[in-house]
Amino acid sequence: MKHHIKQLNVLTTEHLDLAGEKATTLSPGDIDQYDINYTLLGDEIWINTNLSEAIPDVYSPLTWSIGKILDESMNLIPGYYILSGNIYGRPYTNISKRVNLIQSILGPFSKGSVNMIFDLYGELPKDMTIPNHPLRRRDALKMMAPKAMSIGNDPRSVSKKLEPFLNRTPEWQKQVKYRLENAETPDTLMRIWIDDLKPYMLKAWLSACAAAKDVPKIMALNKKLTKMVGPEDSNILMSNLRGEQELESLGLVIGISKILKDEMSQEEYTIKYGHRGVHESELSLQVDAENPEWIERQVDEYKLLNIDIEMLLKSQRKKFDDAFVRFIERYPNKIMWLKNQLKNASEAVNLRERSHSEFVRVYRLIRLFALRAGTFYNLGEEVFFLYIDEVEKMLLNGDVNKDIIAIRRMNYEKYKSLPTFPFVIKGRFDPVAWSNDPNRRIDYYDASIPTEEVDATDLLKGHPGASGSVKGFVRVIHQFEEVHQLQAGEILVTSTTNIGWTPVFPKISAMITDVGTPLSQATIVAREMGIPAVVGCGNATIKLKTGDKVKVDGGQGTVEIL
Repeated sequence: MKHHIKQLNVLTTEHLDLAGEKATTLSPGDIDQYDINYTLLGDEIWINTNLSEAIPDVYSPLTWSIGKILDESMNLIPGYYILSGNIYGRPYTNISKRVNLIQSILGPFSKGSVNMIFDLYGELPKDMTIPNHPLRRRDALKMMAPKAMSIGNDPRSVSKKLEPFLNRTPEWQKQVKYRLENAETPDTLMRIWIDDLKPYMLKAWLSACAAAKDVPKIMALNKKLTKMVGPEDSNILMSNLRGEQELESLGLVIGISKILKDEMSQEEYTIKYGHRGVHESELSLQVDAENPEWIERQVDEYKLLNIDIEMLLKSQRKKFDDAFVRFIERYPNKIMWLKNQLKNASEAVNLRERSHSEFVRVYRLIRLFALRAGTFYNLGEEVFFLYIDEVEKMLLNGDVNKDIIAIRRMNYEKYKSLPTFPFVIKGRFDPVAWSNDPNRRIDYYDASIPTEEVDATDLLKGHPGASGSVKGFVRVIHQFEEVHQLQAGEILVTSTTNIGWTPVFPKISAMITDVGTPLSQATIVAREMGIPAVVGCGNATIKLKTGDKVKVDGGQGTVEIL
C-alpha cells in the first residue's frame, strides 16, 4: 500500500516575512542537528508566559515536530508560531508578528485586539517596545486569505460536534492503543498513523481550540468584577467555576480522594486520568499517573496527612457564597446578570478543560506509536530524536541516520542542563552567555538594553491567583522531581505549575510562581481548593530562598518578605 505523506518541512531555512516575500538571509541554526535558536531570525519578541505552564520541558526533536504540525493546522500568519517557536528546545510564541499583523489590518481600531493578545499571552515589561514591521492592509489580507479559506470554518464546525466527539474519544483511544501495541509490521503501524491517529489528533486539536474560544470573555468578566468589587472578591467569585460538574483539572486530586474512600479503583483512576501529568506535553517522558507506584504513594501520603479534599472544596464554597451575598448587597439589580455570567463562565471552563484533556489523551498515543516504530529498528528511546517525517520515512523504507540521532541527543542534553529561560525575549538571545550572567533575570530579556539587577524590594507583585492571606516559610522547588522535599504547611515557590502539580496542592499553605495567569489550570485548582496563590511574580525563584518567611496575599497578588 502506498501512502501519500505530507512532509514536515523542518529542514529549510526559508520563511516568509510579513509582506509574504521569501527571506533566506536569516537562519534559525542547524535544524538537521537540532541546534535551533529562533531569535536569530530577526528582531522579534518571543513569549512563553502561558506556554511554559502547559509545556515546561525541553522539547525532544519528535515532540517539536508534532508541535509544528499542530501550528500549521491553525496558523494564518507565516512566521508566527504558537507552540513551535524554538529557542534551544524551549517553546516560544512569536508575539510581535501577530501584533504587527493586527495593527496592519485594523489600524487605529487595533488597540482592543492587541490588549486581548496580551491578556491571553502575558504582558510585556513596561519599557519594552514592540518591533515595527509594517505592511499594507491589502498585503496582510492577501497573505492570510489562502489559509483562512482552508481552515476558516473548522473550529466552528468542530464546535457544533464537540460533545459527541468528546464522548467517543476514550473508547477510540482504547481501540487504537490496542492496535498500536499489536501492530506486527512497519506498514501496519504506518497505516494506523496516517489513516487514524494523525487525523484524529488534528481533529482533537481543533476541538480544543474551538472549546477555548470563550476564554477572552471569562477574562473580561474577571476584569469587570475586579472594577465592581475589588480583586479579592472578584477572585472569590471566580472560584466556583466547577459549578455542579467535576472540573477536569481537579481530577487528579479528587481521584486520589475517591480511591481513599473506595469510590474508585486504581485501575479506574489510570483509565480516566492516566494520560495527565507534569510531563504530558513531552512525548519522550512518561507521565506520573501512568505509574501505579506513583498512585500508591499519593494515596499513602493523603492518608498520612489526613487530607480531606471535600472539606477544602466546601470551605471555599462557603467563601464564594459570602462573596456572592456581598455582591448582591452592593448591586441588587444585577443578581441575574451575575448568575448568568458565572454560569456561562463555568460552562466555558469545563468545556475547555474537558476538550484539552481529551486532546492530551489522543496526543499521548503518539508516544506509544513512536516507541512501537522504534522496536522494528532497535532504536528504543532514541526514536524521540527523529522528526516525525523521519519516523514516517523509516517505516516506509527503513532509513535511519543514527549519527544524526547522537548529535541531536547531545544538543538536547545541553539544552536540559541550562536554567529556565526568560519568559519574554526580545532580539537576539544567547542562552549560554545569559546563563553565565550573575545578574540574569528570568522575567524578561531585551537585547537592546543593559541587564538590570533584580529589584531588592521586600515586596513581590504578581497576579491574584487565589484569595486568602497566609504567613509561612517557603520551599523553592526548581523542578517537579524535587517536589518530595516539600513539607506539609510550607509555601510552594516555583517557576510554573501545571495540572501535574495539583496532587501536592493539599499539603501546601500557599503558592507563589514566576509565571502564571488567573485562568491557568493549576491556578483554577488552587482557587477551587481555597489555597492562596500569587502567580506571575517574575523573579520569585531568584528573590526567595528556602526557609524565607513571607506573607502571601492571594487576593491582592502580593508577597511580602518578612
